[in-house]
Amino acid sequence: MLITQSAGKFLKRKSSVQLGENQIDLSIPVVMGIVNITPDSFYDGGKMEDEATMLKAVETMIEDGVTIVDVGAVSTRPGAENISTKVELARLLPAVEAIRKNFPDIPISIDTFRSWVAVRVIDEVGPIIINDISGGTLDSQMFETVGKLQMPYILSHIQGTPQTMQDEPYYDDLIKDISTYFADKVKRLTKLGVTDVILDPGFGFGKNLDHNYELLNRLDSFKVFQLPVMAGLSRKSMIWQALDIEAKDALNGTSIANTMALLGGADILRVHDVKEAVEAVKIFCEIKASIK
Repeated sequence: MLITQSAGKFLKRKSSVQLGENQIDLSIPVVMGIVNITPDSFYDGGKMEDEATMLKAVETMIEDGVTIVDVGAVSTRPGAENISTKVELARLLPAVEAIRKNFPDIPISIDTFRSWVAVRVIDEVGPIIINDISGGTLDSQMFETVGKLQMPYILSHIQGTPQTMQDEPYYDDLIKDISTYFADKVKRLTKLGVTDVILDPGFGFGKNLDHNYELLNRLDSFKVFQLPVMAGLSRKSMIWQALDIEAKDALNGTSIANTMALLGGADILRVHDVKEAVEAVKIFCEIKASIK
């Protein structure tokens, strides 16, 4: 059996996050759609070349059932160039403003590791989720800033930086090491008054192929934190390398990996392809509803 009756009780944990005056329900897994305002992201770099194209993409995501849109202006693929804060804001702020204006009801997340960027965007457009791929390691002020802003925070695991993270990553014990990392940072965030933390184990961020599949296989290990878990597997190299294909051909593999993540307890799927991920969630929910 994929999901047993006894597993149902174990799955219970924090099932919502508060975003301003609105609550995002995570009692059923949700889909986060990726909107990259970048020329060099590994899969969709340069596709959002103008505001109209971006807004059409967001509209399609909403029609396909997306719950959150995640907007990023800095590529964090392995070896990516580290652009300035000025360039990041010049890309990010107009995009977030346009989405908020045209789709005021859709929750927005921003993919940034800079606290000052988060402050500026929130000042201009209001409540957003802060999705920090660095887990606070690239900006010493991030945790304190999140505590003051009182916004939901996605705490990601990374080993190294985007420029160095794939230089022979090593772990004594992968799950134990990531769990220790989360325990320390959740404790610090809690002391700073952060009440809505989402865990992202960081597929591809300082992990080789074997690490990534061990992480997927043992994703349920992070249920012990009783916090929502996000899985970002979409079209990543762990899929297309294993299948000996290219990222553009990795949709089927992504759907399979997303389904496995749902079975492992993922509450949020961060994806490029919303329709297919929403369908995976629906199938998962049908299986879960069949538990007697």
